[in-house]
Parts: sequence; C-alpha cells; structure tokens
Amino acid sequence: MGTFFSKRRLKIAEQIIIVIFFAVIIPMTISAFIINNVNQQSNRAQLRDAAVMIANIVSEEVDVFQHSIDNELTQIVTTLEYYDSPEKAGEYLNTIIKNLPFYKELTIVSPAQFKTYSRFDYDKNVGVFNKQLKNGNYLVALLDMKNLKASLFKTLEQDRRQIYVLAGDENRLIASINHEEDIFQSSIEQLPKTLQKDKTVIFGNVKNQPLAYHKKTKPNITIIVNTTEDLTRDMIDYNRDKILLSIIVTCLTVFFVVGLYTSYLYINIRQLFKAIIAISKGNYGRRIRLLTNIFTPFELVFLGSEFNKMSSQIHKADIKLKKKNKELKQLNEFRSNMIDTVSHEFRTPLTSIQGYTSRLLRQDIEIDEETRQKSLKTIRRQAERLNRMIEDLLVIPDIEGARLNFNTKAIPLSSIIENSITLVKNDSGKEIINNVSDCDFKILADNDRIEQVFVNLIENAVKYGKEESPITLEYEKNNSNVVISVKNDYDLIPREKLKTLFEKFTRVDDSTTRTTRGTGLGLFIVKGLVEAMGGEIRLYSSEDCGFYVKVTMPLAETERVN
Repeated sequence: MGTFFSKRRLKIAEQIIIVIFFAVIIPMTISAFIINNVNQQSNRAQLRDAAVMIANIVSEEVDVFQHSIDNELTQIVTTLEYYDSPEKAGEYLNTIIKNLPFYKELTIVSPAQFKTYSRFDYDKNVGVFNKQLKNGNYLVALLDMKNLKASLFKTLEQDRRQIYVLAGDENRLIASINHEEDIFQSSIEQLPKTLQKDKTVIFGNVKNQPLAYHKKTKPNITIIVNTTEDLTRDMIDYNRDKILLSIIVTCLTVFFVVGLYTSYLYINIRQLFKAIIAISKGNYGRRIRLLTNIFTPFELVFLGSEFNKMSSQIHKADIKLKKKNKELKQLNEFRSNMIDTVSHEFRTPLTSIQGYTSRLLRQDIEIDEETRQKSLKTIRRQAERLNRMIEDLLVIPDIEGARLNFNTKAIPLSSIIENSITLVKNDSGKEIINNVSDCDFKILADNDRIEQVFVNLIENAVKYGKEESPITLEYEKNNSNVVISVKNDYDLIPREKLKTLFEKFTRVDDSTTRTTRGTGLGLFIVKGLVEAMGGEIRLYSSEDCGFYVKVTMPLAETERVN
C-alpha cells in the first residue's frame, strides 16, 4: 500500500472518496444500526401504551353508556309516577320504544319476575338494564347489543386493533371490532386465570404484539385489546423504512454535495491549469473563469483574481507592443502607398502642367490666343486635380483622429445634388439622371462636406461606369432619414472585394488592370465624412443593378413631422 502511494499521487476526487468512506459511510452505517434498535424498543413501548390507552377508552365508553342509559331510565321512571293506570303507562312505554328504537323492550315487572332476568340475554342478543319504581316494581329495559357496539367503538372505527368485550365470569363475547375467531380464541387462552380488577394490564407471549385487558366490576365485563401482527409489522417496518430512507437520503445528499463541491473544485483547478498552459504558449489574453459559488474556496478565488491581474497586465503590454508594431507597419504601408500614389497619380498632372507651361514660355514659336486659352485651362484643370488629391491626403488624419469640424444646418437636398453635379468633371459626357431634383426635403449636414461626398460619389460613378451607361440619382424617405442612391452600370464586384472598398488606397481595379486615375482614397473619405455627420453609407453590387451606393442622412426636425 505504501509503495502504491509513493509511486502515484492520489487526485483530489480520490482523496475525497476515501475521506467520505471512513468519515461518513462507516459512522452512518453504525448509527443506522443503533437507531434502528432503539426505534424498535420505542415502537414496542408505543404499542403497549396504545393498547392500554384503547382499553381505557373502551372502559370509559362503557361507563358513559351505562350512565346515559341509567339517566334515561330515571327520567322514564319519574314520568311513570304521573300515570295512574297501567294502560297509560304501557302506552307511554310503547311511545318511547317507537322514538328510541335501540330499546327492544320496556317492561314493568314484579320483584319476583325481576329475579329471572340476567345482565345479558345472549339468546336475544340484548343487554338488560333496570330501574326500581316507588311501588317496589322494576322497569326492565332490553337494549340491542348492536347499539352497544356502535356506542363503544364509535371513536375507534379506524383503528386496526382487535377489541373484544366479554360479559360475566364466563367471558361471553357481547361486542367486538375487527373480529377474527382464531385470534380471539388465542387471546382467551393467554388471558391470566386471575384478573386484576378495574385496572388495565398487559399480557401475552409475543414481544411485538402486546395484549391488554381491563376487568370491570360494575358492570362485570372484561375488555381485551389485541395488537394485530399486521399493525405491528406495518408500524415497525414503517419506522424502520423511514430511518433507512432518511439514512439513504442523507448519504445521497452528502454524496451530492461532496460531488458538487469536488466537480466545482476540479473544474476550477482545470481552469488554472489551462490558463497557465495558455500563458506559457503565448496566449496572454487567456483569463481564468472560475465557477464562483458557495463551494468555491477563497484561496482559489484569490489565486484566480491575482492570476487574471497578472495576465491582464501582460496582455495589455502585449497589445500595446502589437499595436505599435501594427502602427509601424501601417505607417510603412501608408508611406509606401502614398509614395506610389504620389509618384503615379501626381506625375501625370505635373507632367501636363510642366509641358503646357514650357510651351507657353517658349519664345521661338508664336502661340495664337485660342491655343493659349486651351493650354491655360488644361493647366488649371490639372492644378485643381492636384489640389483635390492634396486635400484628400490632408483630410485623412482628421478622419482617423475624429477631429472634423462641421457647420451642420438644414440644407435642401435637391440643391446639394444639383451643385454636386455641376462640380463633377464629366469629360466623357455620360448622362446623369437626377431624380432628386423634385425632392423638397432638407437634411442636417455641412454644406461643403456633403457636396464633397456627392461630388466624389458621382465622379466615381462616371469614372467606373460602362460607356454610354447613365448615372442615376434617386431618393426615398425612411422614417426620420432620407436615403440617396447613386447607381451606375458596372460588372459584378465580389462581396469580399466590396468589403475592402472603404479602406485607404483601395480601388476596384488593381495596379495591373488599372484603366482610370485616382488615389483610392475617395470612398474612405466619403465614409468618414458621412458617418461624422451622423449618416450611414453602404455599397451594393448585383448583376441586375450594377454598382450602387446608398447614403442615409438625417432629416431636419421640420421634415420629420411628415
């Protein structure tokens, strides 16, 4: 045994099972054995006391019954004194028998006749009661023994014991309840030869089935109470079963509580192990999530809390480091993209400006006025293009740092769209269908910024739309907002690509298939401006509708009522 424990450490659950076995199961089994024996002794005493109590109850019922009959006969005798003839007395007695059917017979007899009556007439199954008149005669009442039985056992109808009422010294049975002849004969045989009078006595040979008798002198009757085997077995078995059930429930409760405690403890310890392993593998964001309840020890809660604090600090430091690395990477990418964009997108307008400027400065050729104006317009257009690209680059830090300032006010939507269309450079002459011109809604926005948004969107539609396909602008009211759509015919854009179009320096056509000019900042800037003004922008692409953008802007307060 010692070698086994030296080679293998027991787990917590195994140790708890051993402790439960020696500290709970064995003591509880011994306690159950002792309690069961004590309970049997208590049940025997309870059965004896119950037999004595029932014998006394029946004895008291006999006295009450006899006293009640005696009072009734006294009243009858008193009333009979007022009748002066035997005929009237007989009519009175007949009336009583009719009204009180438990009297089988009421008769006035002489002293000589009275001597022929005994206390009980077993042949007629009646009890004989009497009362002497003033003239020396006797009023004799014969009572049905069924009424005696009903009176004696009215409070014991639900009791399962066998009760026998015996009359005289010959022990003739006059009333019983739950009668069984063989058990009755056995009880008579066990009855002592000499009975103690006017006292309840326990007798019998069966330990768990006590018999009790009560010998009364007035009247001369004997009451026997027999505790049946079924009653004894049910009572002892019932109490034993309750003890066993309580022991079983207690054991199950102990196992349940200990099992629950062990499971929570085991789960929490596993959480500690997993968190330590995760930290060792570089997963610094791992936290210990303990199942905290009444079963969770304070030490585990404290250890978990301190571990999470340590892990949180390491995780924050790791996040900061990754964030700095990401920022450095983004800055490097931004620098590379900006250099590529500036070198690629700025070169064309600068080359054009440089070429036309050199042409205008030449002295060796003569330039007519029309050519001069055309050259100057080209220089101005390319300069404006450079200015827009520079403004796009300058507005990026404000968008990313949420430092945009707006002069928000109610602006007619139709005028915004019309002004934006006017500012759009539509060199290809594509048709722009403005279905917003009839709109009378006003939106909350900054006038310059919202024009910048729609100029950018319309220019993109013109730039990327298929040749000879129109650009369509539409609107619809949606609760307290208005949704403006800019649509153009274009090939289906994959959903994965569609999600990236709001990122910086992202274009529909990549560097290998690029057919249009642009910095790839337009949609990024548009999204930043729209959201900063409290709006929302979404991109959609389908084979049926092509490519379209939906801009949702809040309506002015006066417009929301309608």
